[in-house]
Amino acid sequence: MRAPLSWVREYAELPAGVTGRALAAELIAAGLEVETVEQAGADLTGPLVVGEVLAIEELTGFKKPIRYCQVNVGDANGTGEPQNIVCGATNFAVGDHVVVILPGGVLPGGFEIGARKTYGRMSEGMICSVTELGIGDDHSGILVLPQDTPVGADAIELLGLRDDVLDIAVTPDRGYALSIRGIAREAATAYGVPFKDPADVELPAGGGRGLEDGGEAYPASIGDPSACDRFVLREVRGFDPDAKTPMWMQVRLHRAGMRPVSLAVDVTNYLMLELGQPLHAFDRGKLTGPIVVRRAAPGEKLETLDHVKRTLDPDDILITDESGPISMAGTMGGLATEIDERSADMVIEAAHFDAMGTARMSRRHRLHSEASHRFERGVDRELPLYASYRAVRMLAEFGGAEIVPGVTHAEAPVEPATLTMPAGHPDRVAGVTYGRDAVVRRLEQVGCTVAGDGVLTVTPPSWRPDLTDPNDLAEEVIRLEGYEDIPARAPRPAAGKGLTARQRLRRRVGRALAGAGYVEALAFPFIAEKDLDGLHLPAGDARRRTLRLANPLSEEEPLLRTTLLPGLLKVLALNVGRGFGDAALFEIGVVFRPRPDAPERAPRLAVDRGPTADEVATVEAALPDQPHRVAVVLSGDREPSGWWGEGRPALWADAIEAARTVAREVGVELTVKADQHEPWHPGRCAALYAGDTLAGHAGELHPRVIKAYGLPPRTCAMELELGRLGDPVPVRAPHVSSYPVATQDVALVVDSAVPAAEVETALRDGAGDLLEAIRLFDVYTGEQVGEGRKSLAYALRFRAPDRTLTAEEASEARDAAVAAASDRTGAVLRGA
Repeated sequence: MRAPLSWVREYAELPAGVTGRALAAELIAAGLEVETVEQAGADLTGPLVVGEVLAIEELTGFKKPIRYCQVNVGDANGTGEPQNIVCGATNFAVGDHVVVILPGGVLPGGFEIGARKTYGRMSEGMICSVTELGIGDDHSGILVLPQDTPVGADAIELLGLRDDVLDIAVTPDRGYALSIRGIAREAATAYGVPFKDPADVELPAGGGRGLEDGGEAYPASIGDPSACDRFVLREVRGFDPDAKTPMWMQVRLHRAGMRPVSLAVDVTNYLMLELGQPLHAFDRGKLTGPIVVRRAAPGEKLETLDHVKRTLDPDDILITDESGPISMAGTMGGLATEIDERSADMVIEAAHFDAMGTARMSRRHRLHSEASHRFERGVDRELPLYASYRAVRMLAEFGGAEIVPGVTHAEAPVEPATLTMPAGHPDRVAGVTYGRDAVVRRLEQVGCTVAGDGVLTVTPPSWRPDLTDPNDLAEEVIRLEGYEDIPARAPRPAAGKGLTARQRLRRRVGRALAGAGYVEALAFPFIAEKDLDGLHLPAGDARRRTLRLANPLSEEEPLLRTTLLPGLLKVLALNVGRGFGDAALFEIGVVFRPRPDAPERAPRLAVDRGPTADEVATVEAALPDQPHRVAVVLSGDREPSGWWGEGRPALWADAIEAARTVAREVGVELTVKADQHEPWHPGRCAALYAGDTLAGHAGELHPRVIKAYGLPPRTCAMELELGRLGDPVPVRAPHVSSYPVATQDVALVVDSAVPAAEVETALRDGAGDLLEAIRLFDVYTGEQVGEGRKSLAYALRFRAPDRTLTAEEASEARDAAVAAASDRTGAVLRGA
């Protein structure tokens, strides 16, 4: 929310010396998030005055229109003589009043103005447009002022060209601050000065809860009270579509971040910014029959003002007439009833729509507007009568419209909410003694009605729907009294038992992968169906059975993840797109696997007592399994090239080694077997077993998956479930033998289909306890071993803990290992 200081001053009697930065400091202290303070026009210097065009000479011989003008600027130039100015705009005529900057002045952006010869004539200044003055984006021509604007007047003061603009990030619980009304109220409270409510206008006779004189305006009713509890319509006729928006209003709209469009649209936008009440104008001639506010019927469609044809959901809140939907309530109007350059008769709508329904509709259709932004956060239910009346008055004042007597006021009764709170509750929350009088005073400043002595009965104001709990009231007292007054005391935590074994394991795994060159990434746990499609998972895959969030952050990702890979792959794609193609990333996190027998919805628990054991069991039964997993992705070079030699690309073997790194932290040895499992390449995928338990998969991703995610060729990945690796084994320091090692090399020829891991396992089992380490150092295929065969060369390291091995002992252990490999895999010694 952008709030010009001059606009705030109109309703809060701030001291004369208060600047935008000073006000920002006070609002921040009161709990609002002021992000920036823009000093608009701070670099603008005069003389900048109002001038009257006396004569225009059209210059010829140039590629574009050039005019030589004589402009009366009064005594601003010190002589009273007309000012000669060359101008390229053509949207003004003799007699028009314009804004002129004289030599020596500086326009926004540091653009200095001087007298200079151009197009063969001496130009003594410049006639300005709104863009050059920094108060608009209209490039069509220069700014033409009303005829009654005094010649020679200071245009800086007249147009409000200098102003401080506060940019406030409004949190979802403070919807009232999305208006000048709300910000001015906070400013008045912060400085202890009077506040003038812009909504405090006197309605026509009988205009309270009943009908005003003249009866109803355009007929309307509420068809679904859960969607809308107040709906107000007023009519104007004879509006001049060519009427211009006053310059002061255009400036304020521009400062607030909105583009002036037309008088009718600008009035509704202006009042929305000032009061916080969204308004909508319908073309009276395009309406058909009575208006009804209701939910959508199945199959209904609506083309909105952004020219998008939308298929409506049965939960959508609509404004309809006999022709069908004419507006998505509180979000965007329909194209069929929009006002245009010929609209003279209009119906002004102001309403109070359900906040949750508006929010869901906005997200469902990916349609965010200034109106929905406010309705989602809560709008003052009492405003529609007053905001709509101010709108028709402004249309009458500036657009020559006639206000049709009467008002349509449909309402569903809503009882005002009341809260009870001990007077000392804010004291206990903050640890500071405020006293009853301070508590009552602060709550009344917020707008609450307070009664009672020891226990207060509080009625929150209509513009604060977020005050629903005694703790909300305590927060209001504490923030207005000052967060800085709360003493800083170190908490006294109860003695605990430290981290659990599983927590320590996850930390060790993270450190081990980081030590191996991987960088941790933290992805959101939300995915979309298209993410699973990108992995090319088959229809019956368990990972496709997902949980949908009831209120997702984004409708684009409404599902809870069942695998870590989509988030990691998208992070990798982002890094590759930024030029970091050589990447090794990992993530440790939970996935959400729905239980087959789980109920569809978890029960709602009471908030006035603790849950019973049966209720806890029911909730736990509805929860999905949430195992911790670890995943890695690799692309590009695993080892960079340099003066030391060639680099090495990341391979499927690196993904398997990452899994072994994780397993070592648990204290288990993984068994690697060839497998076919999406999203991995069918010929370069390994299943990872801890004993007989399948713990995960690793290898090279399928080319179709790589293409779907926009990744480099040969990208590799690994995913393990930590819980399937078993319980962490306590780390024990190994016995380090002081006796020398005996190394034996062996080359075995096996069928090409035999995995090297099977051969290695057989060698380990056959070699016995004397084997200290085994390493595959060469793989050969060719004529010497025959077609369909391969040679695997291993280095075997033998060592005894209590003696130096003899050559015979080492050879016997090697022969036993070879015999075991021969029995299990059919291996034969190469050259034998």
